[in-house]
Amino acid sequence: MKVLPVTHKHSTCGRPDMKLQGGLLQRKRKKAPSRKKSLGYYNKANKTGTGAKAGGGMSKKGVAKYRRDNPGSKLKTAVTTPPSKLKKGSKAARRRKAFCARSRSWKSERGRAARRRWNC
Repeated sequence: MKVLPVTHKHSTCGRPDMKLQGGLLQRKRKKAPSRKKSLGYYNKANKTGTGAKAGGGMSKKGVAKYRRDNPGSKLKTAVTTPPSKLKKGSKAARRRKAFCARSRSWKSERGRAARRRWNC
């Protein structure tokens, strides 16, 4: 707790976050934001599957729960549509291309499953 010297016995310097305690001004502690991670619903990695069957990412249910727990979140599910069926330059195609570029170095089982799910 940060302690500041008091210039006047009854002074809180006009600051609502300060309080006088034992002749010293002390800052009131604000409650820290919750660090509890959303348990989410992750798909199990499947070595043989492709697209949605590959697993290695959050399910629709998991994304919905995460967005409930974190208002304002823009988290979306994976683009599992095969690249041949996506319109070139569409929003989904650009998201897929960006994810594939970003995740190129992922070598773990879960990372490989996620890349398979996105058809990288």
